[in-house]
Amino acid sequence: MAKVTYIEFSGKQHTIDLPVGTSVMRGAVDNGVPGIDGDCGGECACATCHVYVDPAWLSRTGSRTEMEQSMLSFAAGTEDNSRLSCQIAMSAELDGLIVKLPEGQH
Repeated sequence: MAKVTYIEFSGKQHTIDLPVGTSVMRGAVDNGVPGIDGDCGGECACATCHVYVDPAWLSRTGSRTEMEQSMLSFAAGTEDNSRLSCQIAMSAELDGLIVKLPEGQH
């Protein structure tokens, strides 16, 4: 198990233990974390699971793929630390990961 903390736009936090290999998006959807929709089910075909990775964790989450970069172009308010949470698989190295949610998934 690896712990991830989701921080809603309002500041409310949700800390959840996820099985290694589970995507950050799937963890949010399965645990009722508001603010991550995951409309495509984790196929990197939408941008409704956009998150901001805490800068201290960004290098450990890997690089954006070309497809992820393309999908992020549809998300509002992207930043250098924007990622699609469906593309971040939990691992022991990511235990303690912190992600912030945007105001909305537009």
